[in-house]
Amino acid sequence: MEKQLVIFELGAEYFGIDIASVEGINKMLDITKIPQSADYLLGITNLRGSVLPVICLQKRFGLKAEEHTNETRIVVANIDGIKVGMVVSAVSEVLTIDDNVIEPPPPMVSNINSEFIIGVAKIDKRLVILLDLTKVLTVDEKIQIVKTVHS
Repeated sequence: MEKQLVIFELGAEYFGIDIASVEGINKMLDITKIPQSADYLLGITNLRGSVLPVICLQKRFGLKAEEHTNETRIVVANIDGIKVGMVVSAVSEVLTIDDNVIEPPPPMVSNINSEFIIGVAKIDKRLVILLDLTKVLTVDEKIQIVKTVHS
């Protein structure tokens, strides 16, 4: 079975998400900060007339957040019916991969709070961490983001 993935970078690491959940890829937009929100919730932006919550995946994953560059993008994804913008270092490509290049996450990784990692794909000479977007945010975090945007 094959999967079509959007491959993006967070710092030096590569991540992949199912293309079906991606609604668009945009250059960085102006983001309005929201007081007293979670540190990974950068704020909201106006995307073609709609208010879009924007999260920093590096902060969400406990990685060091980097300065934005010309390559920084906002990947707009549908996470359980909620449209969310995710800031990534760069979007590198769209790939179709075969399931046989995907391995389950190593046991050490699955013990950490990383149930959103569904596997690791070996593509050429790099490892791509595959994410389950439905688990990147907890139910409570999704509710909080919806309340933040609609308050």
